[in-house]
Amino acid sequence: MTTSALVPEPSPTSSRRGADGDYARLLRRVSAAGLMERRPRYYAIRLSLVGLAFIGGWVAFVLVGDSWWTLAVAAFLAVAFAQVALVMHDVAHRQVFRTRRPTEIAGRVVGNAGIGLGYGWWQDKHTRHHANPNHEELDPDVAPDILVWSQRQARSSRGLARIIGRAQAFLFFPLLLLEGLNLHVAGVRALRRRSLKHRGLEGGLLLVHAIAYLAALAVVLPADKAVAFFVVHQALFGLYMGCIFAPNHKGMPTLTGDERPDYLRRQVLTSRNVRGGTFTDIALGGLNYQIEHHLFPSMPTPNLRRAQPIVRAYCAEIGVAYHETGLISSYREALKHLHEVGAPLRAADR
Repeated sequence: MTTSALVPEPSPTSSRRGADGDYARLLRRVSAAGLMERRPRYYAIRLSLVGLAFIGGWVAFVLVGDSWWTLAVAAFLAVAFAQVALVMHDVAHRQVFRTRRPTEIAGRVVGNAGIGLGYGWWQDKHTRHHANPNHEELDPDVAPDILVWSQRQARSSRGLARIIGRAQAFLFFPLLLLEGLNLHVAGVRALRRRSLKHRGLEGGLLLVHAIAYLAALAVVLPADKAVAFFVVHQALFGLYMGCIFAPNHKGMPTLTGDERPDYLRRQVLTSRNVRGGTFTDIALGGLNYQIEHHLFPSMPTPNLRRAQPIVRAYCAEIGVAYHETGLISSYREALKHLHEVGAPLRAADR
């Protein structure tokens, strides 16, 4: 079932049942620093800039018209689409609006109608991910559908996952070129589920997006350039989205069965932070502070950087490993992990 908000932080009372209230103490420190407070001015500026980039990209698409320079516009719009997706992510976490109705309206407008990404499907999937990150049975982000995320999954894999798993580290980035299309298709497939709220509205908005998108390509471009634009735009959108989310948990410890550490350890030990400056913050939408985001999902994105030293010091204080690395190193760690978990499949071929 979909929920109206994505995994709210546990209350101090409930978190005391795990590890003697470690999370409750951290939450009090973060709250005392004012880091759970809303940032309306930041989001007004960010939403305006992302909206202008999105609209500007389509204006450029029309102005450039029948020219191979349209592929540069496709690349720009791939970035704009991903930035819209990041805005949808923050909206869904109620970082922007406090109440359900404006959150759902904004999520469906920017997601379904804006970029063709099903808000209801994504919210349900992302809620389950936040509740049990890197849990092989409970986190849909580590389900062995095409890639395998542990040697346990590799040994029991079947079909496409078993074929790809042998060389998945080498195929990871090429496969991301298909992720944009996969996101669109997943949103449409979710419409078959009766548990999805407002299925008619979700489907109608996705249809509006598809018609407007394909009509724009057909009207402005000849067939060859329209196909090229579609391929470049969707491939780079998928690649960028994958590069945003891959560093967060891939290659970090996975959980199985009844393995359920307390809330703080469940979030920290399965997440990875990525060091960087302003460019990294913008490019990754603040998700480079993945540990802080998982601990405090409704914390406004610009506050995550300020929360980091508090969280890192607290983890050292209570003896919880806090993993942080550079962007390139994060991809290297993820690819190394993917190669290692595919070892049983390669051994079976010998």
